[in-house]
Amino acid sequence: MDWDKIGLKMGLEIHQQLDSKGKLFCPCKCELTDEEPEYNIMRRLRPTQSELGKIDRAAFEEAKRKLRFYYQAYSDHTCLVEADEEPPHPINSEALEIAVTIALLLNMKVVDEFHTMRKQVIDGSNTGGFQRTGLVATDGYVETPHGRVKIENLCLEEDAARRIEEREDGIVFRLDRLGIPLVEITTDPSIKDPIQLKEVAYQIGQILRSTKVKRGIGTIRQDLNISIRDGARVEVKGVQDLNLIPEIVKREVQRQLKLLEILEELKKRKTKVEDKIYDVGEIFKDTRSKIIKGAESVLAIKLEGFAGLIGMELQPDRRFGTELADYAKKRGVAGIFHTDELPAYGISKEEVEKLREHLKAGEDDAIIIIADERKKAEAALEEVASRARMALKGVPEETRKALEDGNTSYLRPLPTASRMYVETDIPLFKIGSEMIKRLKEKLPELPSEKKERIKREYNLSEDLASQLVKKGLAEDFEKLARLDVENTLIASLLAYTLQELKREGHNIENLKLEDLIGALRLLEEGKVSKDALKEIIAYMADKRVEPLKAAKELDLLILTREEVEKIIEEIIEEKEELIKERKMAAIGPLMGEAMKRLRGRADGQLVNRILREKIKVKL
Repeated sequence: MDWDKIGLKMGLEIHQQLDSKGKLFCPCKCELTDEEPEYNIMRRLRPTQSELGKIDRAAFEEAKRKLRFYYQAYSDHTCLVEADEEPPHPINSEALEIAVTIALLLNMKVVDEFHTMRKQVIDGSNTGGFQRTGLVATDGYVETPHGRVKIENLCLEEDAARRIEEREDGIVFRLDRLGIPLVEITTDPSIKDPIQLKEVAYQIGQILRSTKVKRGIGTIRQDLNISIRDGARVEVKGVQDLNLIPEIVKREVQRQLKLLEILEELKKRKTKVEDKIYDVGEIFKDTRSKIIKGAESVLAIKLEGFAGLIGMELQPDRRFGTELADYAKKRGVAGIFHTDELPAYGISKEEVEKLREHLKAGEDDAIIIIADERKKAEAALEEVASRARMALKGVPEETRKALEDGNTSYLRPLPTASRMYVETDIPLFKIGSEMIKRLKEKLPELPSEKKERIKREYNLSEDLASQLVKKGLAEDFEKLARLDVENTLIASLLAYTLQELKREGHNIENLKLEDLIGALRLLEEGKVSKDALKEIIAYMADKRVEPLKAAKELDLLILTREEVEKIIEEIIEEKEELIKERKMAAIGPLMGEAMKRLRGRADGQLVNRILREKIKVKL
């Protein structure tokens, strides 16, 4: 795609958990748990007006769902602060210092005072209906191969509760994650190429890893802000895989372009979205559709001029009808039927014809059907009608969820400024010049600096040094490099061999750094060869045994020179004809046979040297 022609603009929000001793406003553990909850809390949440008397549209839409929220709580991972039954404690100063350190590494201007604000969130992820957040720094930048990108803001805030399951009457959350300190880093919307967007996310991620942040799945989340000319700003939440960023952008752009095509087609037609909801249960009284037959009510609306557009593909395997269904599902129904896809699903051609006749629908008109409890079906059809009206204006501003295949699905409308107000229970915290000076004096090494240093100090290649830093393995490498083992071998083991073993199905997650130290120490002491190392480590990971025991059970302890010579002499005797025919050129196949029989119990250079000596004698 020609991104400039399309008018693509993108921004990035990164949310990263900090590795502090307590939560942001209480001393509870910053750890997740899978234990059974000790007690449960049930809440309902509703939106409140801002200081200007306005209600945030995203909060209003969530309130219309009328859900109950169930919270699982623990005595050591949660307290009355998470339950919103006790005022928050003073801010965690360690978390604030980590946030300021990150801001300094991002070349930002740190504020003089940290003011805590309440951000209204009533999707159930916060027991009080709001998230506490505060501005730490502004006006920074990162350098990328595509140029400098401005960092607008860095905020310190509470992480949300963890969603566990969705029930018929509400959603279950776990409070262990609620309150864990989190930084939110926001770029400006000047990024114009998806590859650059991925690079910015990578650069910021590397800077974060150089500080005290949590590691692992779910500890860092990327949100993408994407818009095109004549389209709208859409926020894509929860991007976990950086490699998926370009594909998500491409598919979101494709979706918006298709919606603009639908808009142009609707302008040419006589279009109208009726408010009237029809009860069409009588038409389907003898239907073979199991879904419709088992429903309390069967309701429908008519979308004049929408025929053929409901089934238009917006993203791979997602159509405009899927967008309508996403809105309907927010009211608790399982999905929708529409006439672009009927007859199907047990609905006959005759039933479709009767339906069209009953609603007086023409060839250009589409009909949406929902079969469910009457109140739920009515609310869902109102949502469908609302989304259809948005199509008459173009692309709606939305918050969307990133899906694993690169597509996105509707979550809620974009929030507005009406959701932010001052937290009255927490005093401001002054960030003095002394703190800034102290933190500047002990700033951690940046990833780019670390790469160049380990490349120089340990005589590593550009590729190995880059991989160690990129994968967050540089510190482990430097600990292992204290052993009297070749640095390149250690770096290659961490950067590539372990990943190869994981792809082959070995339980690498069982290994600790001490296990690798033990395996390399066998090599250092001359008990095993470097060729045996991979097999020993794989066995250790799978069987969870000590390095020496693994080497013994695999029969990989290094052989004496006499034992190696004996095996090579046997091979030479067997391959006498080959040696006569190819002379020294036979070294290649003989070397392969020798290494196969020795199975890593001898160093390859030693084997090669003995082979050459023995062949020369034979000739």
